[in-house]
Amino acid sequence: MAGALRRKRQPVIGVMAVQGDFREHLDTLDAVGAVGREIRLPADLDGVDGLILPGGESTAMRKLYVRWGLVAPIKALATRGAPILGTCAGAILLATKIADGDEPVLSLLDMEVRRNAFGRQLDSFETELKMQSLKASGGPTTLRAVFIRAPEILRVGPAASVVAQLEGGEIVAARQGNVVGISFHPEIAGETRLHRWLVEQAATARRG
Repeated sequence: MAGALRRKRQPVIGVMAVQGDFREHLDTLDAVGAVGREIRLPADLDGVDGLILPGGESTAMRKLYVRWGLVAPIKALATRGAPILGTCAGAILLATKIADGDEPVLSLLDMEVRRNAFGRQLDSFETELKMQSLKASGGPTTLRAVFIRAPEILRVGPAASVVAQLEGGEIVAARQGNVVGISFHPEIAGETRLHRWLVEQAATARRG
């Protein structure tokens, strides 16, 4: 009976809520019929099946993740196979190298990033972006992407793969297994496909 209840339970997607635009991600999860949960302390991660690291100020996030003991449990969640999506500043926290000289935080995605590579707040832009499907059976798709003080992925290591690039060749999305980092904000553009993928992956990982 307990096993049947676990199979029927809808996956819970955590959204790191220590700083940044976590509310928009929670609203997007709600729009696709998913269960979202605000994460501020390690105990909040109990029972979470997937995780979103939102955009915001990466330096402030770094300090809060360390201060509140969130680094180790997030890494453990990734090791268990739970899907993790980092958007904008969240992608910086996932990277194994930060070009600006800061030490990496989570080191879950084999890539080097540079913060604010596309300029200041006034240089924000929105574009149609061609992106490789995150599903094994899917092909490339076009989605709407919003860039706000966005990082650029300068290099992707052998453990990861490029998922999306701008027309100029700048890498803006990468993946390593169950971990995806993107430079843009789908939650602000009204784009739901990445959130739907996360929920589907979380359900699959939980069943496994």
